[in-house]
Amino acid sequence: MRIIKKLDIYIIKGFLQLFAGTFFICLFIFVLQFLWKWMNDLIGKGLTIDLLARFFWFSSLTLIPMSVPLAVLLASLISFGNLGERFELLSMKAAGIPLIRILMPLILVAALISGGSFYFQDKVSPYATRELSRLAWSMRQKSPELEIPEGIFYSEIPGYNLYVEHKNQETGMLYGVMIYTNANGYNDTQIVLADSGHMQSTADKMHLKLTLWGGERFRNMDAQQGSMLRANVPYMRESFIQEVDYIPFDANFNLMDADLFSHNAQAKDRNEIQHSIDSLSHLADSSRHAIYDNIKLWHLRKSIPAGHPDSLNIVNEATQMPAFDSLYMAMPDEQRVKAWRSALNRAETMQAEYQFRALETADRNLNLRKHRIEWYKKYTMSLACLLFFFIGAPLGAIIRKGGLGVPVVVSVIIFIFYYIVNQAGENNAKVAAWTVESGTWLSTVVLLSTGIFLTHKANSDSVVFNIEGYRNFFMKLLGLRASRKLNRKEVIINDPDYTTLPQRLGELSDFCIECRRTMHLRRIPNYIDIFFHPGQDKRAAQLSERLEALIEELHNSRDNTILALINQYPVVSPSAHTRPFDNGRLNMAFGIIFPVGIIIFLRIWRYRLRLRLDLRNIEHINNLITARILKIAPL
Repeated sequence: MRIIKKLDIYIIKGFLQLFAGTFFICLFIFVLQFLWKWMNDLIGKGLTIDLLARFFWFSSLTLIPMSVPLAVLLASLISFGNLGERFELLSMKAAGIPLIRILMPLILVAALISGGSFYFQDKVSPYATRELSRLAWSMRQKSPELEIPEGIFYSEIPGYNLYVEHKNQETGMLYGVMIYTNANGYNDTQIVLADSGHMQSTADKMHLKLTLWGGERFRNMDAQQGSMLRANVPYMRESFIQEVDYIPFDANFNLMDADLFSHNAQAKDRNEIQHSIDSLSHLADSSRHAIYDNIKLWHLRKSIPAGHPDSLNIVNEATQMPAFDSLYMAMPDEQRVKAWRSALNRAETMQAEYQFRALETADRNLNLRKHRIEWYKKYTMSLACLLFFFIGAPLGAIIRKGGLGVPVVVSVIIFIFYYIVNQAGENNAKVAAWTVESGTWLSTVVLLSTGIFLTHKANSDSVVFNIEGYRNFFMKLLGLRASRKLNRKEVIINDPDYTTLPQRLGELSDFCIECRRTMHLRRIPNYIDIFFHPGQDKRAAQLSERLEALIEELHNSRDNTILALINQYPVVSPSAHTRPFDNGRLNMAFGIIFPVGIIIFLRIWRYRLRLRLDLRNIEHINNLITARILKIAPL
């Protein structure tokens, strides 16, 4: 017996073709979005074609782990949408093949894709990330004049801190320039203020040509007055209209050392990340113990007189002395003030110590959390490929729409939702608002629950996306009614009995008059009866039955006026004005919840008033139809 059937080969072949196409489409879109972010760093740098090709290649490799899950979702959705749209899926089920058996070959394919994604993220993606970081950093350093930001100090030029108030992106002109430089040593510090300036690389790419207009230069003359006190050191002030300076800077493209980016968690495989986690955890534990010991020793040194033989026992005894308040009150005023100042200084010193230690450990803990997040992401991103299949395939079987229309829209919405949940979890894990495990696995749990739900619904042929069902539900919830849309029949076998219809319409009108007189629909309904003693209104049920029977017979008419009039008949609900739900326990539950019960109670009263208006409308339409019948078929 063959394990792989021809049907399995047919399904796998169609899926793989779609997967290949959607994968390259998704990758192309992600690469375009990535390059758009880096466009300003690539233009005008004089980069060669081979460097740009390497940059595009490594950026594509880093975006593959994000492209594969979306490609699996889109391919599975289109594949099973095509099968449903061409009724092939229906034929398979009619032949006795369950949906799980149809999914089985593609489950194995999705599992292989998930495993390949895990291997890629563990072996290839770290290398690509490291090389991409080298290229990106090197390209940024190639032409620093293009990197100068507005409103903050730029310190990437050795020996210079450059501040620019405003920058013209088109011409490269700098306005409101302030330069702080100690390139010739700290004894020769200079500050330059200029109204405008312009910076560009020289032809040999070994210097930066800085042209300044309308400014002043302040120079420290400490180099010439080394023996004088710093408070009396003079400075030189120089004004200029235009000045040109040449700053030594190698702007030729040089790749940075890859080891400079080894601290990045994304540039490490699982073994390296685990080694870094162990090292950081050990360092954090050692640091915490060292901080505790240092603060403890510092506190003891400050609390106990130096050289005391048994300082620890004195501390314990001093903290247990019940007469501390009395001793403090017995002290002179000068000693009290001195004690307060000493305690305040010690508290401020301890506060500063704690703040410094907190800043010292915050970066280390953040780095540790980033490594743990990256370690879990290698599993969650690869597992997302398999889970997206269990979402896309059942969803395609339910929607039964192929092509690139509805499946693309649905896939984008699902992937955006997944991306938002994933990013929210990771960001909360980075700032320690959530645990790392809950933050990284949140999106996986959401995908798993969604996949189980959709697979169950598709396997049981449930109509999850029945637009008409949702429309009826919300219309019922909001108290809206569907209007009648009865068109003229193409073939009529029996014409209406025009001889008896006027009498029957009159009897229905008399019944409506009696209902309006005896049902007291304008009165406020009884709250207890609605929720705790609900019953069916037999007169309303009889009215609906008689009205629908007349409409069914009148629908056989060939007269357009009668057809237009019967479409104006209201749809009468026998129980809308008596109880909110058919389930008695549900009625009692909403009746007990008083605020919700009041809203439903007012809604029932509204339905009673609407029924009274419907009775009048039925009487009026009956009279119009009777007059029309007497006109076209007189007795």
